[in-house]
Parts: sequence; C-alpha cells; structure tokens
Amino acid sequence: MRRKIAPRKAPPPRLHRGADLRTIEQGLDHAMQEGHLAAAAEEAVRYAALRRASRWYPVARVEDPELPPRSPSPMLTPSKLLHDIAQFQYLQGRGILGDDFTAIIDQYEMVLEGLAPLGEAARVPMSGAVRAEIGHVYSRIVHVRDTPRVARPFSGAWTGGALEDAYLGERPNVVVVDDFLSAEAIDSLREFCLESTVWLTNRYDHGRLGAFFRDGFSCPLLAQIAEELRAALPRVIGRRHPLRQVWGFKYANTQPCLGSHADFAAVNVNFWITPDEANLDPGGGGLHLYDVAAPRDWTFDMYNRGGDRIRELLASLGAKPRHIPYRHNRAVIFDSDLFHATPALRFRSGYENRRVNVTFLYGDRLNDH
Repeated sequence: MRRKIAPRKAPPPRLHRGADLRTIEQGLDHAMQEGHLAAAAEEAVRYAALRRASRWYPVARVEDPELPPRSPSPMLTPSKLLHDIAQFQYLQGRGILGDDFTAIIDQYEMVLEGLAPLGEAARVPMSGAVRAEIGHVYSRIVHVRDTPRVARPFSGAWTGGALEDAYLGERPNVVVVDDFLSAEAIDSLREFCLESTVWLTNRYDHGRLGAFFRDGFSCPLLAQIAEELRAALPRVIGRRHPLRQVWGFKYANTQPCLGSHADFAAVNVNFWITPDEANLDPGGGGLHLYDVAAPRDWTFDMYNRGGDRIRELLASLGAKPRHIPYRHNRAVIFDSDLFHATPALRFRSGYENRRVNVTFLYGDRLNDH
C-alpha cells in the first residue's frame, strides 16, 4: 500500500518590487552555471510566479493578474483540456480546490466539445469568447504542492562509485539504476507531479504535456536530487557539468512509439515515477536507446527535431535500439548525444495512471569529454 502524503500548499515566492522576467532569468542562469541549485530553484519559482500567475497563484486575489509581455500565447488542444479537467477533479477530491472549480470544469468541457470536430490533434489559438471563459485559468498556474527536501533523497540500493564504474565502463556510456530514489523522495515527487498545475507545454504529438523548470516544475526536492547527484557522481557529472535543464513529461495513457532524438546536454538522467501497476505492458513502456550519437556538426533542430534525417542516419548504420523496460523508480543515465525514443505505451486509464518521467540534463554535448 502506498503511503498517503497530506496535501500541502507551497508558500508564495518572494517577489521584490520592480522584479521583471529578464532580471530573474539572468539570476537563474547564473545560479545554475555556478551550481547553486537551491538558489536557482528559488529564482525559477519567482520566474513562474510572474509569467504564469493566476488569481490563485502565487497568492489568492480577487482580480486576475496581468501577465508580463513575454508570457506565452496559449494554444488550445484537446489533450491539455482533458488533462486539466482530470487534474482539477483530482484536486477537488483532495480538498485542495474548492467548489468554484466546478463551473470552470464545465467551461473546459464546453470548449473541448467545440474542438471535437477538429480531431484529437487540433491546435487552436485561444481568443475571443474562449479567452473570456477560461483565459484566467488555462495555461496559468493554479496550485503548486509544497515539496521540501528530505533526509535522504537516494535509496541504499546503489553507490556512486559502482554506478560510475558501470557507466564509464560501457561503450556507449549508459547505466540503468533500479530503486533510484528513497521511498520518501519518490512518493513526495509523485505527489508534486499529481497536484501541481504546471503541465503547461502542449506542443507535442499524441497528447504529451511538458513541465519545465522555469514554468513551475521546480521545488526544493528536485533541486536537492539534482544537487546531490552531482556530488554522488563526480567523475560522470561533478562540477564540470552544471545542471542545464529540468523537465517532466506526462503522456496519454496509450500512445504509439515516438520519433528518435538526442538532447543538447552531456549527461541525461531520466527516471520514471508512476507505479508499475499502472503499466499494462511490463516488458515495454520504457526507453529505446540507440548506440548511435548525433553527429557533432548537427544543429539542435537536426538532432532533436529532424525526424526523417534521423531515421535515414539510423537506417544507414543498421542501428537497432536497446529497449529498457519501464519500471517505477528506475533511472537511466546515459550520454545525451545518443539517439533515444519513447516506445509505444499502454497504461491503465485514469489520471493517476499516466506515465510520468523526470529528466535532468547536465553539461553541454560539445563539452562532454
């Protein structure tokens, strides 16, 4: 039986008079480059509190806050509307959101019905009457769960030295780590992902939603894990590879295999937090990892979004992926240059059963040796 964690609301971030997105962003970038991850996390929260504010977050207010000019223009998609409806209902069930969200859910459902003729892949700019109905909620942050540091973020199932030996002894560099986080850390992080309304990026195929460090996917526990992982793996990460990005992805309960890509970093730490009983395909659902690295002269768009070009390269080399099956609390640490993909997924229906992965990206791909 999973341990229940009482819901907690994060304290409002400290927003200094005259704070602006550019200034906060500069402070955030400097803190990350210097390895001050706790400070970077605080700056990320301040950034999101300006860019994604609502009448509920970062503080309760009567009027909707005006967002700064650099805030993104929302796109309506069926997948995000469906996700948000389910999340609002989940939060109501836990007593975190009140009855006022029942009317908001009804408005979301009407917008969703209006998009139905355009199909599941519809992408429509939010404007006019729809903005008047749900613009004060959609693509803004409503709630962030307070998720503090824990006494021990990692389990006792692995040691840094042995993990580094395994990683550095493989060609290409990759290691799979089971029981990655402690029970307290993985449970708390799962609650953060279930409760926090930070799944705001909806530009991806097949209903995937992204949550990013600068848009609310930030808490003391994530900073602690990223910080202590650098210390635990000095030869793989250490001081030479500062943290560059933190993100999470939520997937539709079923989806086809996604296209392959590589990332901009030197080291990729990817781990899964949804319980195993949600996965209807225990032999699948994890990660396809190729032993082919992105060419050093390829641009970001070529190795990250160049679908046909990547498929042609892999086919020309006769590349076959290594499949790493999905497991709750399993981490895959690998050379971020390597092409990889999410295979077809078949998870149980229901909001709590969506596959969720968390990724830390360390260093730069052209500075990984």
